[in-house]
Amino acid sequence: MASTRRSAPLAVLLGILALTVSTTLVGCSADSEDDHGSGRPPVSRGEDEDSQWPGKQGSSTEYDPESTFAVDVDTASYGYASRLLREGRWPERDKVRPEEFVNSFEQDYPEPGGDGFAVHIDGARPPTNHGTTVDDELRLMRVGLQTRSDEAENRPDAALTFVVDTSGSMAEPGRLDLVRDALHTLVDQLRRTESVAIVAFSGEARVVQEMTRVSDAERLHSAIDSLRPESFTNLEAGLVLGYQVAREGFRAGQTNRVIVLSDGLANSGEIGADAILRRVREEADKEIALLGVGVGSEYGDALMERLADRGDGFVVYVGDRTQAREVFVRQLPATLTVRALDAKVQVTFDPATVSSYRLVGYENRALADDDFRDDRVDGGEVGPGHSVTALYEVRLNGERPASARAAQVRVRWLDPQDRTAAETYESVTVGNLDGRFELASPRLWVCYAAGYFAEALRRIPAGEEIRLTDLRRVAERAAEQTGDPKVAELAMLIGQVA
Repeated sequence: MASTRRSAPLAVLLGILALTVSTTLVGCSADSEDDHGSGRPPVSRGEDEDSQWPGKQGSSTEYDPESTFAVDVDTASYGYASRLLREGRWPERDKVRPEEFVNSFEQDYPEPGGDGFAVHIDGARPPTNHGTTVDDELRLMRVGLQTRSDEAENRPDAALTFVVDTSGSMAEPGRLDLVRDALHTLVDQLRRTESVAIVAFSGEARVVQEMTRVSDAERLHSAIDSLRPESFTNLEAGLVLGYQVAREGFRAGQTNRVIVLSDGLANSGEIGADAILRRVREEADKEIALLGVGVGSEYGDALMERLADRGDGFVVYVGDRTQAREVFVRQLPATLTVRALDAKVQVTFDPATVSSYRLVGYENRALADDDFRDDRVDGGEVGPGHSVTALYEVRLNGERPASARAAQVRVRWLDPQDRTAAETYESVTVGNLDGRFELASPRLWVCYAAGYFAEALRRIPAGEEIRLTDLRRVAERAAEQTGDPKVAELAMLIGQVA
């Protein structure tokens, strides 16, 4: 890898940020087990520690030509980190997951004609300011998966059980008030033939509203209005009762979901993940998937992510009313149905063409290569119209002809109806990766800016060779080309730090 450096202005900023923020966040540290945002940048690490940090080193194709991982459509890491940074707080490095930064943005992949995935692979030479030395062999490779969108009227009805955190911590503005507003909005958006149940949990769990048709919206709105913050956070009790209500109200032929809305700060009942995860896994196997919606300025990221991953679902984070309405009005209804279960990706690099590679992120979704075709091993659930992106650094094995194959990308998933396995694949050549960065797709620019911004957040000050000012310029150009306000927000966020 290229040698590393850190610009003097950034070092000054980090010192100022550590001084000003840590004075108001006594007790928060990068090494704490809390999920709170740290009041200072990550501490320096020694060489041994740095070599163990996820994603730091690449893999040689001589010893390991295959990269295998479970698909992930979570986006909570980016949502929560962006909130912390806007508030002047630094996210703890182990809460920053680059794949969730990348997957928070729209892509330009073509949709498949039928069910399953369309596979898109492209790439480019890195920009000239990527790192501190010129590396003629380094390439960027974007692997994109896309499912077919569903017309809203074609999706089956849904039976949704909302498990709402009403603990004392949810009294903070931007938590339970935001949840109530989002639930009111969703009830007004659902079909009259669909059904909603509401479970609340604090020290104990209770059924606020049994499974009720949306045609009886008045009762549902009254139940939502009755939600008030109470005492402790017994997330285990809430999920156990929530799944019981969902099972009792199960609608065959419909989409059955449990949706937990919480700050994830469990402090009562079973607060460790394992016992809760066992229950979630059992119910997910019975066709009741779990979705997680995180809220709050202090957020239990790790627990919510693990619950969603094991529950064949995904987790998002909402920090304000605009984000909440986008999730509940646009994103949630569009993802109630499922296109693929246990989706996995395996990228096989040609050792004659590629000497080494590095996947940006996905550390906690990595699989053994033999697990790719083992359908007992969990993958990821993907809904209609979803895109999934993986960004690789690829180092070529000297000068190779443009027609030489660099890699083959294979995707495997289970049909959500009968659980039969299917696969599709595409290949990429050296020529596909050889174009100038400035001529690549603006959406590739977005992936680059988002992914390396995440890496900078979790590595500084140990030394990330890409300057944040350069990433900001890439994001700004991408925002101009795409007209996407979320990309403009990313550019602003990088600029705020840089």
